[in-house]
Amino acid sequence: MAGRPRRTHGPAFKAKVAVAAIEGEKTMIEPAQEFGIHPNQIKLWHDQLLEGAAGVFGEAPKAEPEPTIDVKTLHAKIGELALEKDFLSGARRTAR
Repeated sequence: MAGRPRRTHGPAFKAKVAVAAIEGEKTMIEPAQEFGIHPNQIKLWHDQLLEGAAGVFGEAPKAEPEPTIDVKTLHAKIGELALEKDFLSGARRTAR
């Protein structure tokens, strides 16, 4: 059974369809035919838009806390890399 290929829709298209459904000027079937989307999908996007609408006017999403940085470990690693670099550059000079 070969059906049509699966389509993916961007956020802007989903918002456009959901807003059309929220306006309520048309039945659910009319936007479905207009946009070529199943009415159940439109209902799902409609519900998602209504659930997420409070976030637009509410608190900003909380940022992830920055991980703590162990400065001593970083300095030790820098020193180790500097020693390796000096050793390898000295070995390269003697090989020429």
